[in-house]
Parts: sequence; structure tokens; C-alpha cells
Amino acid sequence: MIDAAILGGLRAAGLVGEAPVVTALAGGVSCDVWRVETGSRMIVVKRALPKLRVAADWFAPVDRVASEVRWLRRARGIEARLVPEVLVELPELHSFAMAFVEDAPVWKDELVAGRVNVEFAAAVGRELVRIHAATAGNVADAAAFQTGAMFEALRIAPFLRYVAERDAGVAEALGAIADRLAGARIALVHGDVSPKNILVTAEGPVFLDAECAVFGDPAFDLAFCTAHLLLKAVWKRDDRYRAAAGALVAAYAAKVGWEPVSGLMERAGALTAAILLARVDGKSPAPYLTEAGDREVVRFRARDLINAPRSLGGMVADWRAEA
Repeated sequence: MIDAAILGGLRAAGLVGEAPVVTALAGGVSCDVWRVETGSRMIVVKRALPKLRVAADWFAPVDRVASEVRWLRRARGIEARLVPEVLVELPELHSFAMAFVEDAPVWKDELVAGRVNVEFAAAVGRELVRIHAATAGNVADAAAFQTGAMFEALRIAPFLRYVAERDAGVAEALGAIADRLAGARIALVHGDVSPKNILVTAEGPVFLDAECAVFGDPAFDLAFCTAHLLLKAVWKRDDRYRAAAGALVAAYAAKVGWEPVSGLMERAGALTAAILLARVDGKSPAPYLTEAGDREVVRFRARDLINAPRSLGGMVADWRAEA
């Protein structure tokens, strides 16, 4: 149930009336999300949780809401259609409200249903690199997103260091990947570019849920989304998901201009391998990989790629959908 204090803040901002209709939405593991309807208007309200909804103990600072709002506003300044409009921020309640995007299915739902649009995947790559290119080397963005500790708590520790502590065979390589990621200061990173955080609209992708935002390595965003598509290829035994990953990577790589693309693709390849293993053995395993055989296939391939990393393009091209 949404807090009365949050509703009070929304009323004070003139966003809702006295009897709004509140519906809980799927908010993932890290937050509560509600759709709030009043009259003819619908908005979305998000509140950060101090303890994430996973089996392992996983805590994160709730002030990550502030960096998410900053990322949304920054991305909207680059291209308004890429993100929903932030309507009000309620920092004392670790919450904010944004516009509801109508007639926009979640990309994850489309992929799970077997509707694999390779051109849309390419559009995700084009728009993602657009954000990275606009912020690469930007001193103001670097100053506004000094959120390395939060990125460590939400991404590096639970995805990379957690696995390294439990798998001696990849510990050294994963530790090096984690340390390099923690030290990178290149461009503005979303931190959770997953199909569940991307809406499909007629104009292209709309990005949500930037609570992991940091000024860091843009290769992480590319790797994170690519890993999701490769996992779904194994899960569904369907090479179209690998094709979608290839289209995303190619579209992204074509617009990298702030650094040599070869170096970024090498980092992205190592990170993709690390994320694949983390989605099996990390604190946030992919819930749809329920078959032990699928998990073992991903684990075996990922461990090999961590210890013998490849550039992301070649890695995706050689990925096999069959187990």
C-alpha cells in the first residue's frame, strides 16, 4: 500500500486529488512502484527499498532515488522522448513521480512472448550510445554523479565480487574486471539497461529505472543488456535473441566516438561474460533459468569467457542458442 505521506506529497504538488486509484506495479527487486490515477491523469510513483527482494542479504542506500532523478532529467535533456518526464521529487520519502507512458509494452514482456524485433534491439543500441556520447568526458556530469559507492553496492559487489568470493576458478579475473569497472570515469552510465527497464513505443525505446546511475564505464550498460539477450537465447533455444544482441552491439559500436571502439568492445566482452555468470551464481540470478542444465551451460560458457575474454562482437556472433 502506498504511504499516506507520499500521497500527501503528490497532492501538494497538484498531481492527484482526494480519491486517487492506486495500483501496485511490478517493481523488480529494488523498489515499490505504483500507478496512481486521478480523473483522466495517470502517473507512476517509485520508492526505493533499503533491502532488496532477493534471497541473499542485499542492502543499498535509499538516496539512490536522487541520482535516478538526475539521470532521467539529464537524459531528457539529450532527447526528451528517451525517458518519462519527472513530475515531482520527494527526497525525504525516497520517492518520486513521473509521467505514465501509455501504449508502451515492456520490452522484456515482448521478448518473453517470443516477439523478437531485431530492429528495435538496434534502436536500443543507437539510443544508448547517444546518451554515452553526449556525456563522455563531461566534467559537469562527472561531478553530478559521484555515486561510485552506490554503484559498488548495487552492481559491482553483488554481481562480480560476490561470485569471485565463491568461485576460485574465476576469482582473479573477476576481481580485475571489478576493480577496473570501479575505477572507470568515462561517461554517464544508466547501470540497469535491462529489457524489463525499457518500454517499446512507436518512436523507439524509453528507458526507465536508472537508480544505479554513475559516471563510469559505458561498456557496462552495453554488456548488461547484451547479457540479458544471450541468456534468453539459451532459455528459449532461439537464435533470434542472439541476432537481436548482435544488432544492438553493432548499432552501438557504429557510433562510438569518444574512445577507440576496439577497447570498449574488449571491456564489454569481459563484462558480459562476468554478468552472465552473475545471473547464475550472483545475488540476483535470472529467475527464468529454472532448468539446471541451462544454468550449467551458461556457467560453463561464462567461466571460459572470463578467463579467456573476447571482444563483444565476436563473442555474440559465436553464441549458441542450443544448450
